[in-house]
Amino acid sequence: MAYLEPIGSVRRMSTRRTNPDFLNGVPELVVLELLSRRAMYGYEIVQAIQEQSGGVLGFGEGCVYPLLHKLEERGQLASQRVAFGGRSRVVYRVTTPGKSRLAETATEWRRIAASIQGILQGGDHALVPVHERKAG
Repeated sequence: MAYLEPIGSVRRMSTRRTNPDFLNGVPELVVLELLSRRAMYGYEIVQAIQEQSGGVLGFGEGCVYPLLHKLEERGQLASQRVAFGGRSRVVYRVTTPGKSRLAETATEWRRIAASIQGILQGGDHALVPVHERKAG
């Protein structure tokens, strides 16, 4: 009996039972994409995610704000404090390294999504019998 083992990044994900890598990257991907379109403040990002996903994605402030800080520390976002409606808000924008990161993560997400879609449509191209795999 031949056992099937996923190849590529899917193999890495199969070793984890919770929080697969590709799901961990979804908030980052979505935030970078939204901020690549225009600068926004934190709560505005939370609302945009909810609205633009049709309510499917609901990343709250407890997810978004730590992510904004992490991306800023990495140099992928820049922030500026601005007066808005009598209040001071921190507005974030994507930097050049952030645009590069967005391109990388979007490409990876599309690859994974296409593989999953292929499986859902009855394809088996994402799985290769272990004994048929070429040595790398």
